[in-house]
Amino acid sequence: MQEKYDAFRKSVISEYSSFREECNKKYIDFLKEKWNQFEQNTPLSLPEDKKPIPPAPYVQQDSKPIATTPIEIEPIKSTPQPLPIEPIREQPVESDFFLTFNLYDVNCKVRLPDHFDINLTDCNPTSIAQAWNKMSSDGMNNTIRDCLEMRLLHDLCDWAYLKYLDNLGKAYFEDTNKATLLTAFLYCQSGYQMRLGEDCNKLVLLYGTRHFIYGIPYYSVNGTYYYPLEESSKNLNICDAAFEGEKPMSLIIDKEPIFGEQMSEVRKISSKSDSLICVNSQVPKSLIDFYNGYPTSALGGNPMTRWAMYANTPLSLKTSELLYPKLREELNGMTQCEAAGKLLNLVQTGFKYEYDDKVWGYDRAFFAEESLYYPYCDCEDRSILFSRLVRDLLNLDVALIYYPGHLATAVCFNEEVDGASMKINDKKFIVCDPTYIGAPIGTQMPGLDCSDVRAIVLNK
Repeated sequence: MQEKYDAFRKSVISEYSSFREECNKKYIDFLKEKWNQFEQNTPLSLPEDKKPIPPAPYVQQDSKPIATTPIEIEPIKSTPQPLPIEPIREQPVESDFFLTFNLYDVNCKVRLPDHFDINLTDCNPTSIAQAWNKMSSDGMNNTIRDCLEMRLLHDLCDWAYLKYLDNLGKAYFEDTNKATLLTAFLYCQSGYQMRLGEDCNKLVLLYGTRHFIYGIPYYSVNGTYYYPLEESSKNLNICDAAFEGEKPMSLIIDKEPIFGEQMSEVRKISSKSDSLICVNSQVPKSLIDFYNGYPTSALGGNPMTRWAMYANTPLSLKTSELLYPKLREELNGMTQCEAAGKLLNLVQTGFKYEYDDKVWGYDRAFFAEESLYYPYCDCEDRSILFSRLVRDLLNLDVALIYYPGHLATAVCFNEEVDGASMKINDKKFIVCDPTYIGAPIGTQMPGLDCSDVRAIVLNK
């Protein structure tokens, strides 16, 4: 029985090894010859909108309730992260070499083959193929395992994982091309869709995504958009070969990435109304750094989904632990409408409004955490933050509501609430506008263009 088991085990290992090795061998053959020139495309720009509607103070007026049926946008759904084509097996070694480097104030440690190097004096296809062949040895198994374990333990989304691999490559190799190839290899072996590009002896990593990314030039390869991780030239020679089982990255963040714990300075946020709320807020500084470089993107070519991706991103545990106990204390014993009204007034009056083009020079939406950190925010930032507070503290469904030139929210209450409403998925959502200063729930800002209202229900 033992002999039969040993024979079976050897055959399984052989089949496993031959399959993964075969995929890399095929890809190495492609690297030698399957290169074509592609022209860079102009970055996608955010659609031009009407001039932003400025914040307005609430003016009480007698009017009949408004009922609107907006165009519904399909809610955003997460997909599982890519995985290697086969499980990466631990490789026994006599001694380990550990590389240490930093990722958003996290000390990272990963095993690499001792005295490992690749010959990449130039970027011709043969040199790249030979270097890839050397990296495809079993000696890199432990490296890939450590990277995937880091992704799991620190809840790294796909973008954070790519940044992790990029930092790893640059920490190990001083040579830029070697660093790029190591990053590309680890990214590819982890199951992600990527292409290699070459321009004037410079190697470029191109990543494929489920999204349309704004503001970054791209290359269309066989109908798929690929974006350069670093700045690239107008024309690239790209190896347009697919690796077995590759999957595009997602830019959705459905878990808080676990980075450094250093917090920002305390910020006091107070509402300016009879029902005063005063809370202190702090956010992880490393998370703000991470968000600052996050690509703006949309799903299905619909630019409204970009706001939903910001709004669906959860607050960090540290932020919510500091902010939410006080808010829960303030809202205790209130009806849903009363509690939502108090949160609405806090967002309406506790933050200073300013236009993006004046502060940043371009249109930029905030994650909820960023509105709690930066001194200014606009209508889309306020709506994203308010939607996060209502879902977390009141467990109610919230939709983002787009009017040309303006973004607001609507809340689905489990109690009867009067006022301006939206019918979404056969449910009644009550308008709540964080930019209509001092306005109660159910009040729609006057002067809005209601000819093309759109709504997307957010994830809880």
